Amino acid sequence: MAITFSDAVFPELATSGRALAMGNAFIARVDDSSAVFYNPAGLGTVRYGHFHFSNFHLETNRGWMNIGTGGGLTDASSNFTKSISLDGQRELLNKPGSYGKLAYTRFHLLPNFTTRYFSAGYLLSKQTLATIQSETSEFEYAQRLDHGPYAAFNISALGGIFKVGFSAAFINRNEAIGSADKDTTLELGDNDKNKGSAIIITGGTRLTLPVTFLPTFAATLHNAGSQRFSQSGGGGRPTKIRQTVDLGFSITPQIGKSLRLHLETNYKDFFDKYGASTARRITFGSEFDFSRTFFLRFGWGDGFGSFGLGLRTRKLEFDLTTYAVDTSGSSFRGIEDRRFSLTLSSGF
Repeated sequence: MAITFSDAVFPELATSGRALAMGNAFIARVDDSSAVFYNPAGLGTVRYGHFHFSNFHLETNRGWMNIGTGGGLTDASSNFTKSISLDGQRELLNKPGSYGKLAYTRFHLLPNFTTRYFSAGYLLSKQTLATIQSETSEFEYAQRLDHGPYAAFNISALGGIFKVGFSAAFINRNEAIGSADKDTTLELGDNDKNKGSAIIITGGTRLTLPVTFLPTFAATLHNAGSQRFSQSGGGGRPTKIRQTVDLGFSITPQIGKSLRLHLETNYKDFFDKYGASTARRITFGSEFDFSRTFFLRFGWGDGFGSFGLGLRTRKLEFDLTTYAVDTSGSSFRGIEDRRFSLTLSSGF
């Protein structure tokens, strides 16, 4: 298993717990602040404007939970503290019962001001992957830190039938991907890190037909300017964000007076810039909407199922999600990495 981030099926700079519960099939549905990264055209369907300062997303997997919270009661606090750092993960993974496990964490903070047609905010995101495959293997790691301001806008035409939107994010990236002796303290120097910045533009469109079930066609272009990161430091440039296209289609039947069902499919990375299996890149999602307040979600993405619960009010958005990533490379349904996320956004 080559350690890597799953950018083919999950190309967004900031993921949404709501989207992950729907197999990340979301570009035809997105109607909140995450439209900036999924499909900026979705800003045209934002219902209520808000300023959310406490918007955060916390995510981990079974591997991290095993090493970070496992062991006896007296070890739990120490293990959790160690599991927060890369070197601490190296120490926890370097045990007979932990070989072959993959530890993953993701945290992002996304304070933003979002209204219909416009959004602006600041992104701070950190992802970490770590593993030791066997007693004779090295410690493999991947760490990515992104931060920077962003803004997005949307234009609607034909009474809202057609929408187009764009977002621009000035991303400062600090990335370290490599391997090291599992028995030696990990100390990453400047030459071990790839640092740089780039303006990443995302463009999107959405066409909703004003007929029964509201059939909707959507498309998103990631890194529309095909920008490379600059280099700042001795380690080189960060990995380029590939220019990819996602396509989507959805319907939204009205089942009852206060119940709606959204069904969506997305074709991620349509031109196959990452070389992942086609079956992994075709995703499906469903969302049961109870009075626009409570949500039950199911999905299928990257070859595995997903599930989530959500609550939305004018001042609060809360999502609990489980989904899975295939960590086997380009094959279909290879190695399941089950993940869990919590998203909380509040403000006024």
